[in-house]
This record gives sequence, C-alpha cells and structure tokens, in this order.
Amino acid sequence: MKTLIIAFVVLVLASAGFYFLTQYETEPVDTPDLTQDPTDTTPSELNPDVSVPTPDEPITTDEPTDTLPSETVLGTSANGNTITAYHYGTGDQDVLLIGGIHGGYSFNTALLGWELVDYFSENPSAIPADVRVTVIPILNPDGLAEVTGTTGRFTSADLPSNRAETIPGRFNGNEVDLNRNFDCEWQAEGVWQDRAVSGGSAPFSEPETAAVRDFVQTLQPVAVVTYYSSAGGVYSSSCNNGVSAPTLALTNTYADAAGYESYESFDFYEITGDMVNWLAKEGYPAISVLLTDHENTEWSKNKAGVDAVLAQYAE
Repeated sequence: MKTLIIAFVVLVLASAGFYFLTQYETEPVDTPDLTQDPTDTTPSELNPDVSVPTPDEPITTDEPTDTLPSETVLGTSANGNTITAYHYGTGDQDVLLIGGIHGGYSFNTALLGWELVDYFSENPSAIPADVRVTVIPILNPDGLAEVTGTTGRFTSADLPSNRAETIPGRFNGNEVDLNRNFDCEWQAEGVWQDRAVSGGSAPFSEPETAAVRDFVQTLQPVAVVTYYSSAGGVYSSSCNNGVSAPTLALTNTYADAAGYESYESFDFYEITGDMVNWLAKEGYPAISVLLTDHENTEWSKNKAGVDAVLAQYAE
C-alpha cells in the first residue's frame, strides 16, 4: 500500500512538470539582443507611445506669444544706428511715447525719453493693469550723435556750449528733417522756422520714418505722445480732417495734468510731412508736446501728463 501511494505522488509531480514545460515552449519570452549597440535605440523604440520630434520638426509650445518683448529694434537709421523701443506692462491698450525725433537739436526730448525709460523700469506699478507703455527715447540717433558723439545716454558734458552747434543735429544722416518726411501734405522741400529743409525724396524715404511707420501699424496704439522743443504747449493733430474727439480728449488730459496750454493746431509756420498729423490721418489719437525750452526736460510736468494719460486709458 505504501508503495502505491509513493508511485501516485511521483506520477502527479511528473504531470505538473510536463504541463509547465509545455507552457514555456508555446509562449517564449523575448530576450534582448546583447549584440545591439544601445545607442542605436531611440526613445520611441523603447516606448512606442512616446512621440519624439525629428530634428527637422520645430518644437512648439502652448505659451502665449502676444506679449511684447522688453525691447524691440525698429530698424536702423541712415547711418546704420539702431532705433530701439522699450516696453512696459502687459495690458492690451498700447500707449506710445516718442522722443528725439530732432536728435541733438532737441536733445532734451531724448533726455526725457530716457527718464521715461527709467521711470517705468523702476516703477512698474505706475502702469495700470490693462495698459501697456512703449517708449522710443531716440528716433533720430544720427542727429543725436552729431551733437553729443553718442547714440545712447549722454550728459551735459557731451553738449556743445554754443546753441548754434546743435542745429545740424536736427537732421538724420541724409540731412533730411524726419518731421517733414511723413505722409501728410508731404513736400520734398519743407519749412522750419524761416528756412527751407529737406523732406526727403518721397514720404517715408528715410529708414527712420519707414521703421516707425511699420512699427505703429503693428502696435496699433490707442494714443501716441511725441516730444519736441521749444514752445511750451500741447498740440493736437489732424491731416485736413479736423481734430478727432479722442485726440482732443488726449490733448486736454495731458495739458491739464502737466500744466501746459493746449492748442488744436500748430500755426507758427507751415508744417508738411509731420509725424503726428500722419498719425491722425491713419486714425491714431496723437499729440505733440513741445517743451518750454531746449535744455530742460520738465520732468515733473511731463510725468504728471503721462500718468494722467495712462489713467485715462485704464478706465
């Protein structure tokens, strides 16, 4: 009897071993090819569910791309100098501030442009949440370099003692008055005070004016403030179509806050090819702020004017 039980157990164990042996033979396990160079295996081969871009495919992102960079190079001047715009804030109402269109002749407008750059760099909270500010401190770097020897920041030590020596700095490297080169009543020969000046060979013939034209059309600002000297006032813009209601509101807002007189037109002498008048022609509210003299930036007054404009477009 004991012998029979032992024989039965041996038979059961043998049957079980045979079953498992046949299972492994019908379902073989893949083993890696140890002769393969592991560097030949791509991540997608290791995991077919992972999508890997090829070297020719751009890697895209879902991050928003509608915010301006902190700086934009508009282009270069007639002499090849860079024209740069500086951006502050993240709102969708763009306010554009432009200085230095008359280069070294109106060097205080360039100084004011740099003061605005510093102000917004150091006081980002001064910009309302739904407003974005762009500052072009120097639109005519050629003219600035003619007087100061630099296209960037400068001090009083860089300035000539004789005011007459700043006159050549009004023009760009092609000796064109940039504020006579825009497409509003343009003429090849314009007037500045009692003298003739070049308005260029055609509207936007100069690289500086073409650059700011293209930039404005991309930016689509709700307001543009440009700085000149010297007359001490805020002047509306128009191109033979009357002053628009938004432009008149912009004029009065800035003038009231800054303590300047406001005017609906500049009528000291005939102006052709003017920048703010071209802006009006294109439908952009724009004003000219003429500083009181050629030396001072009148920072407190103009800071108050700019702050008031930003508050207006935050409403």
